[in-house]
Amino acid sequence: MGSVLIFGGSGFIGTHYSKKLISEGYKIYIVDLKEPRFKDKNLFYINCDVRDLSSLKLECKINRIYNFAAIHTTPGHPTHEYYETNIAGANEVCSFAEKNKINEIIFTSSISVYGPDEEQKDEYSTLSPNSAYGYSKMLAENIHKAWNNRNQNSLLTIIRPAVVFGPGEGGNFTRLANLMQKGVFIYPGRKDTIKSCIYVDDLIYLIEKARNTESEYELLNGCYPERYTLEDIILAFKLNHYPDVMLFSSPKFFVLFAAKVFKIFNFLNIGVHPDRVMKLIKSTNIYPTWLVKHEIELPGDLKGALKKWAENTNGRFN
Repeated sequence: MGSVLIFGGSGFIGTHYSKKLISEGYKIYIVDLKEPRFKDKNLFYINCDVRDLSSLKLECKINRIYNFAAIHTTPGHPTHEYYETNIAGANEVCSFAEKNKINEIIFTSSISVYGPDEEQKDEYSTLSPNSAYGYSKMLAENIHKAWNNRNQNSLLTIIRPAVVFGPGEGGNFTRLANLMQKGVFIYPGRKDTIKSCIYVDDLIYLIEKARNTESEYELLNGCYPERYTLEDIILAFKLNHYPDVMLFSSPKFFVLFAAKVFKIFNFLNIGVHPDRVMKLIKSTNIYPTWLVKHEIELPGDLKGALKKWAENTNGRFN
């Protein structure tokens, strides 16, 4: 089938993507500072910093590049690290593609480029990021677009994933599952917070659909078209996985007060960060217009995805 290069391939999405491509007969070359999470005879690891690829040399022909490399955890990094890694990395990956005459790049951006808003946004909405991560991803998109524009016959797919969940995620959905495993979940101020999301296998399916169109450039949001709320997500967990969990609601003003108190705790290195608390009461109302216009039916939905995740982790959601 050929060889594929994945920058940031040791991460969550890169791991799942590598397994899929290997199952299809590809040889996978992972470029990352961390070793891959699994081993395979067709998986090859290259320890290299995406911010400087001057020493990276491959003897084989590469069919395409997946650029998943990024500093993305928010909160968690100083502001300058988002720009240094995400922007320098985009420049280096595009330069590497040019030097090695690789004509296809798939780049994962983020819905953070839209900025927080209760109003629904899609691929045609004005970008207004309000974080270093969001700004760096917006600028990285432009770098990839410039590469696409100056290289004739090049192919570029930019995906803006919403909350991606599944085995090995260790993020928002895992934290929700861990809370529910304790037997009690408290809605933090509201239940109707819209949380655009997608299961990792469904995201990969969508990306492959996008990169196989006849267009030289595709830009799309990665999420389910359904407007899932925090309550929808919690009830989906409860219905099939945590039937005995008790659900309560806390007034919004109390959550806001607690978030201010958490700032003090965080200063004392207690480890509770107010930004993670606030995420549960702020919507990420992103709609996948590209998906709907192209009449793409994803393999799964929220309930089916949680069932699949549970089956793959023996109900641990880790």
